[in-house]
Amino acid sequence: MSLGSLLPPLGETIHCPCCDRAIPALVLTDAYLCPRHGLFEVGSKENEVIHLDSGRRWQSWQGRWYQQHQQIESLRDELFAALAHLHHQGFHATEITLAQRYRTLVTPHLKSGSDWFRQIYYGKLRLYGLPVTFQPDTLLDSQWQVISFELTKVSGSPKTYNYLMCTRTDENWRERWQK
Repeated sequence: MSLGSLLPPLGETIHCPCCDRAIPALVLTDAYLCPRHGLFEVGSKENEVIHLDSGRRWQSWQGRWYQQHQQIESLRDELFAALAHLHHQGFHATEITLAQRYRTLVTPHLKSGSDWFRQIYYGKLRLYGLPVTFQPDTLLDSQWQVISFELTKVSGSPKTYNYLMCTRTDENWRERWQK
């Protein structure tokens, strides 16, 4: 009996999807243990791991882990973090391209414009003030079967910070803050 047959299908070690540190396999199981984030079990899909504490899923594409979102909040959080990361690198996003599999999850949360004129003439759906498009699932081995989104970026600061600040405030916020 070889050691390879006692290890999980992804090998002796993998990188943690959360912190990117190398984590070892647990012998005689289909799991990996990160000292910081806990146990990850190999999923049913190819190159998939599942975090046992939270149920979050990741799939690997070209050596990098991509979270497979089940809820809109986790996708929005990851998008917001990516936008903030771009800003700190001196870039800003001009468009968001989402995987087709998220269309039904995301569409109810997209904004099409505040008035009828914008809805008719600038009909693109928006998230964090950026236009959103969906990538079609045309190829079976496509990266879009794994990755969640892609940002179109340009260098420099944006003219307006639609996605980096809160745009809605309660009229009585000052009174509550002073109490």
